Amino acid sequence: MIIGIGIDLVECGRFLDWSAFKKQRIFTKKELEYADTDNANSERHLANFWAAREAFLKALGTGFGDDIAFSDVSVTHNDAGCPELVIAGGARAVLKERAGGADARVYVSLTDQGDYSAAMVVIEAK
Repeated sequence: MIIGIGIDLVECGRFLDWSAFKKQRIFTKKELEYADTDNANSERHLANFWAAREAFLKALGTGFGDDIAFSDVSVTHNDAGCPELVIAGGARAVLKERAGGADARVYVSLTDQGDYSAAMVVIEAK
């Protein structure tokens, strides 16, 4: 059963002027390393990761705050290179609550074109 759908669109250029400190506050070490491996498109990767977080929170029906930290939602890639969300901490607790205590699957799709990145997230209760 689908329990949430979220989408987000973000301008890639907004990440060009972010300080290293701000990036380290928002993104995980793995995300920053992934973005740095493609230096010419680093801001595009960061925009994808940001959009994925925002789309997940919209699907969850909440936002960042006291219960959910930036580090609770992050993007990784499987062996085939497909993006996957890692949900931890307060975000995991809210996800479990929204799924009625059952396990939930989270699907994410990322895309970018020109100056924009977008993400879509679907949450399914098992």
